[in-house]
Amino acid sequence: SPMSVVRRHPLIAFFVLAYAFSWWPWPLYAFGLSPSPIVGFGPFFAAVVVLALTGGKAAVMILLRRMVRWRVAPLWYAAALLLPVAIALGATVLNVLLGARPPSSAELGAWPRLIPTYFLLLLIPGIGGAWEEPGWRGYALPKLQVGRSALSASLILGVVWAFWHLPLMVAAVIPWSDIAYVTVQSVVYAWLFNNTNGSVLVVMLFHTMNNVISGGFFKAMFSGAEWVRMGWLEVAVWCAVALIVVVVNGPEHLSRKHNKQTPTPPEGARQAPGVA
Repeated sequence: SPMSVVRRHPLIAFFVLAYAFSWWPWPLYAFGLSPSPIVGFGPFFAAVVVLALTGGKAAVMILLRRMVRWRVAPLWYAAALLLPVAIALGATVLNVLLGARPPSSAELGAWPRLIPTYFLLLLIPGIGGAWEEPGWRGYALPKLQVGRSALSASLILGVVWAFWHLPLMVAAVIPWSDIAYVTVQSVVYAWLFNNTNGSVLVVMLFHTMNNVISGGFFKAMFSGAEWVRMGWLEVAVWCAVALIVVVVNGPEHLSRKHNKQTPTPPEGARQAPGVA
C-alpha cells in the first residue's frame, strides 16, 4: 500500500511528495491561471505527511520545535543575516567591474523597502523560500547525514533541491545557473544547521535574506546578459565561501564543535545507517 511504501522508504517518499506538492501549479501557470509555477511550502507539507506516517504526532512535534529553536549564539544570527548581503554585494561589484551598468543611486537607496518584504516572505507560507527549510534541512538533511559525511549529504540534497526549482528556470524567473548556485549553497546551509544544533529557524532566516537581497534587490538591477553573468558570479562567490567552510570545519560534520545532525527518536527510531 502507499503507506507501507512511505514507511519503508521515507526519504524517497519525501522527495517525491516535495516535488508533487510544489509543482502542481505548473500547468495552471502555463495557461495564465496561477501567479507562480511552484508552491514554496511543498517540502514542509511533504515532511509533515511523511513524519506523521512514520513517527506519528511526536515526530511532527520534533520538526515544529526545530522551527522555533532560537537559543543559538548571536554569531549564527549574524552569519544568517549578513553573509547573503556580503556575497550578493561582492558579486554585484564584480559584475560592474566586468562592464555591467552600475546601479543608480535610486536603486541602491531603495533598500528600506526590503524590510517589510523580508518579514512577509519569512512569515507567510508559500510566497517565499523560507518555508522550504522545514523540509530540506529540518527533515531531509538529518536523514541524509546518517552514514554519510555532512558534505556528501549536503551535496546530494543540493542537487535534489536545485532541480526542484526547474519550473522557475523554465519560466525564466531565475537563471539556469541556479542549478549550480543552489547546489553549492546547500553546503553553507548544512554548516549553519549543524552549528546551531539543528535550528530550522536560523536557516529560514538565512534563506529569506538570500532571496530578498540577491533575487529581489541586487540581481534585479541587471537585465539580459548582465543578469545572466550576475548569476554565474554569485555561483563563483558561493563556491569560494563553501570551500572555506569545508576547509575550516572539515567535511565530516561541517563543524569544529558540533556533530552533524541526525534524526532523533521517534522519527529516527526505524532508520538504520545509510537506509533511505
